[in-house]
Amino acid sequence: MKRLSSLMALLLTVTVMCAQGIAFEPEGTLLYEAAMKAKKENKLVFVDCFTQWCGPCKKMLNTVFPQEKVGKYMNANFVSIKIDMEAAYAEGLARDWQVSAYPTFIIFNAEGKEIGRFMGGSDADSFIKRVAEKSAMDAGTNSLEERWNNGDRSDAFLKEYLATLTATYKRDQADVVAETLLKGKEETFAADPELVGIFMKNINNPFASSFIYTAQHPEALSAAIGERAVEMKIKSVLSGYTNQLWVKEGDKMVLDEGQFVAFQALLRRLKVADADHYRLTVLISAAEKQADYTSYVKYVEEYLATPGLDADDMILANWVKPFSVPGADEAAKQKMIQILRNRVADIEAGKRQPQTMVGNMKLSRPTDDLLRTLIGVLETGKMPGQQ
Repeated sequence: MKRLSSLMALLLTVTVMCAQGIAFEPEGTLLYEAAMKAKKENKLVFVDCFTQWCGPCKKMLNTVFPQEKVGKYMNANFVSIKIDMEAAYAEGLARDWQVSAYPTFIIFNAEGKEIGRFMGGSDADSFIKRVAEKSAMDAGTNSLEERWNNGDRSDAFLKEYLATLTATYKRDQADVVAETLLKGKEETFAADPELVGIFMKNINNPFASSFIYTAQHPEALSAAIGERAVEMKIKSVLSGYTNQLWVKEGDKMVLDEGQFVAFQALLRRLKVADADHYRLTVLISAAEKQADYTSYVKYVEEYLATPGLDADDMILANWVKPFSVPGADEAAKQKMIQILRNRVADIEAGKRQPQTMVGNMKLSRPTDDLLRTLIGVLETGKMPGQQ
């Protein structure tokens, strides 16, 4: 009987401790379910967007959410749910909600409409304060999103809306607003430091009119911030866009052929000197995703043979990855080994110098040693020293 009483006391203690913190809904609860409950209870919905690998997420879970003062405030005002953004039940939510950093905390009203968000870990008092601030919804049509949807395109509003979107990492919508703000100012924005900052930070779409004009006429912006900065911006936008040329088809990501054709046409229109770099990079990636290693090696060979293009040793080493697994396409692997041998021969003949740096990082050994090691691994299927 004494043992039973002790067990009951322990269970009661655990129950009380759990009740002190945020009372999250069961795992797997989705927004619409939480919103229905919030409507009945006259509350808002609080969503913790987390991942299993996120350190600050774990800290919030273990040290902030269980605190009594946090639970007292949150449970009285919110229906709270936690969503692992990489779980199967949450597929597509990170894209739909434009969540790119963790933890992200989003507040919705009982209709499922977002009214505020913030990111990052904090202590209990700061967390409560931030939740309260982000829960204060603008009245009527004065909310920024509603003003946008109602057609407000004044510069003052667009700048305010853009600042909010940027601060909350809503990159997709921020890009759209930035493009709208700069539209019609393509030839003049370089003279306005604020607009230059917006262009550099928020224009990520190569089809944006401000980007197209700048790529064709870089002189004004180069005079304002330097030729190198403009050159790096143009390359960054074009390289970033190659990662957006994929669409989900079943359980696979496939190349959006229509967008790829349009992107190549844009590269020609902009007269990009290394247009073949972007074209072949996409084709190499597509061949890898499709496990078409004959085409993969063909595009690697075409890249290496194209005048004006040069894949350094580390890029070449990265291209070897598909052939480092058991059962790799043998014919394609042998061609890849020959490509590595050709590179090592060029280095030994003095036609090329091995890399000793990657960016600002000094390598532990020259890349010709790395390439020789990779050749050995591909030929034997064993790591150095492995019997």
